[in-house]
Amino acid sequence: MPNSNAKLHSNHRAGREASRRELVSRSLQSAQHCLENQDFGTAYAHYLLVLNLAPELKTTVKETFQFTLFKWAEELDSLARIQDLFSCYEQALELYPNDEVICNSMGEHLFRMGFRDEAAGYFHKAVKLNPDFADARENFYRVANWLVERWHFIMLNDAKRNLTYLRAIESAVRSGSTSVLDIGTGTGILSMFAKKAGASFVYACELSKTMYELARDVVAANNMEREIKLLHLKSLDIEIPKHIPERVSLVVTETVDAGLFGEGIVESLIHAWEHLLLQPK
Repeated sequence: MPNSNAKLHSNHRAGREASRRELVSRSLQSAQHCLENQDFGTAYAHYLLVLNLAPELKTTVKETFQFTLFKWAEELDSLARIQDLFSCYEQALELYPNDEVICNSMGEHLFRMGFRDEAAGYFHKAVKLNPDFADARENFYRVANWLVERWHFIMLNDAKRNLTYLRAIESAVRSGSTSVLDIGTGTGILSMFAKKAGASFVYACELSKTMYELARDVVAANNMEREIKLLHLKSLDIEIPKHIPERVSLVVTETVDAGLFGEGIVESLIHAWEHLLLQPK
C-alpha cells in the first residue's frame, strides 16, 4: 500500500509538471504571435506568465522580454497610463532586479516625466551594475547636471572655506563633541572631517536621492562606510532612537546659501536643537 501511494503521488507530480510545460509552451507561442501582430500589451502579459511559471527561462527570453516591455511602455506612455507603465517596470524589476538595461529605461521614463531625483537613482543603479554601460553613464551625468547646482562644485573646490570648516570641527570635537550630525551632507565632506577629527559617532542625512547615492560612493571611496551612518532623510524626519540612538553633541551643516529660507534650513536647525542636539546643562 505505501508503494502504491508513493506511485500515485509521483504520477500526480509528473502530471502537474507536464501541464506546466504545456502552458509555458503555449504562452511562449502566443507571446510570439502577439509580437508579430504588434500587440505588445498581451505579449507582455504572456511573458509575465511564462517567467513566473518557468524562472529557468529568464536568460533565454530576457532580450525578447525587454523588447516587449519597452514597446508596451511606449504605448502606455502615449496613452498617459502612467501608473500602469510604472507597474510594468516594477514587475519587470522583480523578475530582473539586477538588469541595468531595465533600470536605465525606467530612469529615462522618470526623467521625461520630471522625476529627476528618482530617475538619477535608477541611472546610478544601472551604472553600478555595469560601469561600462555608456547610455546609463550619460543619463546619470545629464540628470546630475540638473540636480547639482554649479555653485556646489565651486564650493567644494574652495580650499580656504574647507580648511575653515575642518578647523572648526576639529576644535569642537577636541572640546568634547564626540557625536556629530551632518544636515544636508551633500558629498559627505563635513562628515568625513568630523570622523577624521576623532568623533566617535557620525550621522549624516541627505534628502536628495542623487546626493545621497553620491555621498555613499564618496564615503566608501574613503573607507568610512562603516564609520559614518548615512540617512536618506530630511532632518525634520529623523527620530530617536529609530534613526540615531541618542541626541548628538554637535550639528554641522553647509546648506546656508542664497536659498536659505527656501531650503527650510531654519526649521531644520530649530528641530535639531530641540530634538537631536544635547542641551547644555
